[in-house]
Amino acid sequence: MELRRVGIIGLGAMGRPMAEHVAKAGHSLSLHDIAPGRAEEAAEATGGRAANGPAGVAAASDVVITMLPTGADVVRAALDEGGIADGFAEDGILVDMSSSEPSGTVALAAALRERGIGMIDAPVSGGRKGAVEGTLTVMAGGDEALVERCRPVLETMGKRVVRTGPVGSGHALKALNNTISAAGFLIAAEAFLVGKRFGLEPETMAGVVNASTGMNHSTRNKLARFVFSRGFDSGFSLDLMVKDLDIALDLARDTGTAVPFAALSRQIWAQAQQNLEPGRDHTEIVRWLERLARAELR
Repeated sequence: MELRRVGIIGLGAMGRPMAEHVAKAGHSLSLHDIAPGRAEEAAEATGGRAANGPAGVAAASDVVITMLPTGADVVRAALDEGGIADGFAEDGILVDMSSSEPSGTVALAAALRERGIGMIDAPVSGGRKGAVEGTLTVMAGGDEALVERCRPVLETMGKRVVRTGPVGSGHALKALNNTISAAGFLIAAEAFLVGKRFGLEPETMAGVVNASTGMNHSTRNKLARFVFSRGFDSGFSLDLMVKDLDIALDLARDTGTAVPFAALSRQIWAQAQQNLEPGRDHTEIVRWLERLARAELR
């Protein structure tokens, strides 16, 4: 049966533009956010309706998407009194598109299954730009039939939907992807600061690196746009980056995998987090590195 009624809980930097794409595809929307007025604003922009809490969203939906800061927030939205599980009719589906802990996702899926509710995890990569443009990559973990049933909804928000395996596997892959991204951004910033201290111009370095073997996603897409411009406004926070690195290290411990470089990278990101104000964009780690290097990447 086609999923036409879609609920979305979490309408921040990512959730709001994702909701707009779902609405443009013709789905009816039921919306909720803990921030006062945010659901009403999104409802006006999308033609949806603001619901009275997670249970109200679920009662009006075939599938509910969560886009929340942490896995613990998703569990509360799903299982607390007045939560998604209380509002869903049997055969409802929860799609967690947050960056949650894989083990918590497995446990939540099991708890929902006992109540006749399906669940897949479908975190995304592509940042706010991808959310606005509808070009996200979606990593979908869960029963194949459930993933395929949800695919038409997921494809309204992303250009690529990949089933990664059983439930929890999408969240695992998202954390591992961000571990690679974090390390690439960190080493690029350090190398560019060395070059700046030597006398090289950042734009010159970027031009050469991006045509050479040192090129990575950060040198191609982040440094010029968010650092050289001094905007530091990628839309993904430093706090969330450290959280994703913690998830990846927990996964490494659970699988008995030694990850010395990932552990060092996490330590450096966490140190920057302690030395910058709360809520900063993850690209602002460069401000801390600049203070250490006594140079600026302008």
